[in-house]
Amino acid sequence: MTHPQPLRFGDTVAIVATARKNSLPNLQPAIDLLESWGLKVLVGQTIGLDNHQLAGTDAQRAADFQAQLENPDIKAIWCVRGGYGTVRMIDLVDFSPLKKHPKWIIGFSDVTVLHVHLQKMGFASIHGLMPVNVEKASTEALESLRKILFNEPLHYELPFQPENQLGSATGELIGGNLSILYSLMGSVSQLDGVGKILFIEDLDEYLYHLDRMCMGLKRSGLFSQLSGVIVGTFSQMHDNEIPWGKSAYEILAEHLTPLNIPIAYHFPAGHIADNRALPFGSKARLTVTALGTELYID
Repeated sequence: MTHPQPLRFGDTVAIVATARKNSLPNLQPAIDLLESWGLKVLVGQTIGLDNHQLAGTDAQRAADFQAQLENPDIKAIWCVRGGYGTVRMIDLVDFSPLKKHPKWIIGFSDVTVLHVHLQKMGFASIHGLMPVNVEKASTEALESLRKILFNEPLHYELPFQPENQLGSATGELIGGNLSILYSLMGSVSQLDGVGKILFIEDLDEYLYHLDRMCMGLKRSGLFSQLSGVIVGTFSQMHDNEIPWGKSAYEILAEHLTPLNIPIAYHFPAGHIADNRALPFGSKARLTVTALGTELYID
């Protein structure tokens, strides 16, 4: 797996939109943050574009992303927000410039499309907060992103959760938004989980659909390939008039517990202010005990 070089004082980070639209004034907290870390900021051409929900056409979003990939002065590309739309432009992008100039791609939620595609190509990326989240983000979320960018040690210690399944695992960290992972099944970007540690999170889904996604990923063989699972936040879940009968975490446990691998629940990452960063493609050591969970990133 290819990892970008650590960022240094004076390096430039590009902010672009691959999905939903966003305006320049919303970016000031993110710009201030990057500058406080000694970094420069380039605002992409897609910021301010308006194509209904999307930040310009698919071609415009792909062209902006492509320009940052090809620019050797850009050391990281930070996706401004999620929503929907990254999958519409990904096949218009030529990722080969990363072979010569690897750089961090940062984001979560809909940006999972990029994470999975990059992992298939052998490039690491960062699952973490996005510019629109900076103003409300926790100090821990901001600091975890900074540590990955500057290649500082990253170690998470979490309290015990009753849903946890004890054990230890070592493997490459993969994953992202569960709905996106499900939607990529059968495509060229389908996730490869052999011997890996899967992270999942989601937002605003019906409980029966969460069960459907788990069934799909289980029947695809993905779950049976894994060495461990990290379950992030599953926020604002919905139920029908006739209840499904299980909570989101009970649904996940029904499908994951029989795997007999270590599983850590309630990891602080997902659609929350305390969205801790995870370097996908990095080797990780997951240890789940009766005292709590430890995650070491090598």
